[in-house]
Amino acid sequence: MRIQSPPQISVRNLQRKISINVDELETFAAGTVQRCLQLRKGKRTDLRKSREIFVWLISDRRMALLHRKFLGQSGSTDVLTFQHGEIFISVDTARRHAQAFENSLLRELKLYIVHGLLHLHGFDDRTPAEVRKMKKAQEKILRSALSC
Repeated sequence: MRIQSPPQISVRNLQRKISINVDELETFAAGTVQRCLQLRKGKRTDLRKSREIFVWLISDRRMALLHRKFLGQSGSTDVLTFQHGEIFISVDTARRHAQAFENSLLRELKLYIVHGLLHLHGFDDRTPAEVRKMKKAQEKILRSALSC
């Protein structure tokens, strides 16, 4: 059995309004992929199958367009994850949530990256039980990543 190397991850900032340290997020994301892969070791997930993952930092306006097109819902959202390895994050929403929850913008963006990677790894958040399970995994990964 061939051992597949973890996917390469790229972070790209497509919005211009808010300054972001893309290099720091990309370094964080690369380590986070490894941490996510340590969960659910035997499962074949989209995260395991992917060779590349792209994290796109976008505006609320662009996120609202994607949200309507792919989920049929109006308005923006924080994170959208697609099976083929794309994670879209609204920087505007991240900034609002960071202020509301007294986090830094960078920590909020890192949370969204973890959230998107966990979706690729088979986690879901449609039911209260799934939300609890996913939140527990997010916090575990964030704690270990931020303590490094």
